[in-house]
Amino acid sequence: MKVIQILPELNSGGVERGTLEVAAHLVRQGHEALVISNGGRLVAELEAIGARHIAMPVHRKSLFSLGQVGKMRTLLEAERPDIIHIRSRVPGWITWLAWRKMNPQTRPHLVSTVHGFYSINAYSAVMTKGEKIIAVSASVKDYIIRNYAVPAEKITVIHRGVSTSQYHPEFRPSESWRESWKRDYPQFEGKYLITLPGRITRWKGHEHFCHIIHELNNAGIPVHGIIAGAGHPKKMDFVEELTQLIQKMGLHDKITMIGDRRDMREVMASSDAVLSLSLDPEAFGRVSLEAMCLGIPVLGYDHGGVAEQLEIMYPQGRIPAGDWQAAATLLQQWQREKPPSPSANAFTLEEMLRQTEEVYRSVLS
Repeated sequence: MKVIQILPELNSGGVERGTLEVAAHLVRQGHEALVISNGGRLVAELEAIGARHIAMPVHRKSLFSLGQVGKMRTLLEAERPDIIHIRSRVPGWITWLAWRKMNPQTRPHLVSTVHGFYSINAYSAVMTKGEKIIAVSASVKDYIIRNYAVPAEKITVIHRGVSTSQYHPEFRPSESWRESWKRDYPQFEGKYLITLPGRITRWKGHEHFCHIIHELNNAGIPVHGIIAGAGHPKKMDFVEELTQLIQKMGLHDKITMIGDRRDMREVMASSDAVLSLSLDPEAFGRVSLEAMCLGIPVLGYDHGGVAEQLEIMYPQGRIPAGDWQAAATLLQQWQREKPPSPSANAFTLEEMLRQTEEVYRSVLS
């Protein structure tokens, strides 16, 4: 097969990482893998695995992006792929408008992945126009059926997967990493470390995190909260608001923001618990799965894709959505008496890749 995946950019994030993982799998299986995007720092990694990158400005949320439709059609006619896989709305519109005017007898097959609970409108509807639709969780499949006139049999649920070789309970950070960690953050030594990973934005539950740490501190628990992530450069107002809240609650020595990290595996493996406090449901929530695969207890609000993970791998970590008091109570119990470890990984990368290739084969047949 020759497969082209199309997304806005190749910088960072779960969609980008999944795109690389699928491309690497295709190359290993002897297929031809291409990615169209505006580029980014992951292009070198993509090309190193034997896939090809084609740079096109398919990332701008602007009507001017429709000027790329003709160029996309010319490119697709020249490349003649078997499968086009769209992963985002702007490149989805560019691709679909190009694809629908191609000869139905010879044009490639169209697959889309719905990665999130997009706003419900005509703009988002393009992600349901694939001949086959991949939903990253059962919650996302329900969202598609509920809001768009899509038959259930057209949708395949393929949960995001985590590598069993990279994320497993026996993983331990290297000695040099641990020394650097202690040197950079001496305030963590001897503390009950609770980590909230993810971009700093209001809906991720950072304010609830502050209340949880405050409650545990008042209960006499030697706790320290780690906020692992950064705000969007154009949306730093909430970061400043969060910093002020931490100061106001007297938590400046109890919560540390460590910024955006490339070593989240090590950070989570060094934590006593990892939280998922998103106020709106996560489409899947890859980081919470990675933490559980490392053997770390995960506490998460019981909705969306995270609830699906917890139900199978760590039901004792499920908390009613928004109930930070219940979260604080459970963490106090975990600190007093070590909780059990999560079950074995039920959402492996290997299975995700096998299922994705199966979707490609199904549209070809």
